[in-house]
Amino acid sequence: MLFSPIPAARCHYLLDLLAQVPDPRKRRGRRHPLAGLLAVGIAAVIAGSRSFAAIGQWAADAGPEALAVLGAARGPAEESTFRRAFALVSADVLDRVLGAWLWTRAVQAGGRLVIAIDGKTVRGAKNKTGKAPHLVAALAHGIGAVLGQVAVDEKSNEIPAVRELLKAFTDLAGAVVTIDAMHTQHDTAQAILSRGACYVMTVKANMPTLYRQLKKLPWTAVPAVSAVSTDHGRRARRTIKAVLAPAWIGFAGDHGRRARRTIKAVLAPAWIGFAGAAQVAQLRRTVTRNGKKAVEVVYLITSDRDADPATLAAWVRGHREIENCLHRASETLRRFTTLRPRCGYGPRACWAWRQRLSC
Repeated sequence: MLFSPIPAARCHYLLDLLAQVPDPRKRRGRRHPLAGLLAVGIAAVIAGSRSFAAIGQWAADAGPEALAVLGAARGPAEESTFRRAFALVSADVLDRVLGAWLWTRAVQAGGRLVIAIDGKTVRGAKNKTGKAPHLVAALAHGIGAVLGQVAVDEKSNEIPAVRELLKAFTDLAGAVVTIDAMHTQHDTAQAILSRGACYVMTVKANMPTLYRQLKKLPWTAVPAVSAVSTDHGRRARRTIKAVLAPAWIGFAGDHGRRARRTIKAVLAPAWIGFAGAAQVAQLRRTVTRNGKKAVEVVYLITSDRDADPATLAAWVRGHREIENCLHRASETLRRFTTLRPRCGYGPRACWAWRQRLSC
């Protein structure tokens, strides 16, 4: 695709941010500014490039006007120039810069910002010791923008990494953070609240005591609402009833798969123990595939007092975007083979910008 996918006004802002990335190259022999190389690489990836060779070809075909907008006024750089620059640049600094740029995209989307946080091992990016980086990322629902990500220490796990990621956000006032059952932790809840955001946490059998306590609540007496929608090309039917309905009920069918989702929400009991907990909910998923039925019941804890059951259900379903958009894209991008360590390239820096722009 021979076009610049980034408007000129936003390009100038991006270039200002990329100018903050220290240039690790030697002064002698520099012909292209680092900010311009990074901007061209970003534009090429957004346009579909999946290798350094493709980035070099995109730059060669983009034309002088597009390159000038991207800060490459001296003309297209060779593939080897892109390769050397990205091999030396700081992955952490570049990641923070891209996060700042994508944050403006999320803010401009309007409405309430809902952020999904989850971790994933990067496939196809093993280092010389045979280990692949494990990243924890924050993705804005409905936008596909990765607002931040950190690497999990080899001797640690995702739980402290999530809290480190949250520290990078100085102000999340009004936002909602959705996380899976692994991160349903008291300290994580407090970390989210300290940034001014609300949380939606999932409770599964990995927390048996809390799961049993929530299961004993009188869910049969809880009224509910429902909705109708179509999602990701699937035919979905959900029924809404204002009163006397046993629950918020949803149906979805896809290639012989039929799913029924039921959600009920009540005020959080005093014994719940999570800071700021305002509501708890029961979410039941009944999936029928080829005549076989599977039922899963999970519980939710949220600090949002005003969210109705349908909104909670939408947030939980939206959390899957980080699986469907970010994680799936991460695995399919293994075709970016020329960025592997055998080429002398640090895979973590590659994924810092490749994974952010994959959605």
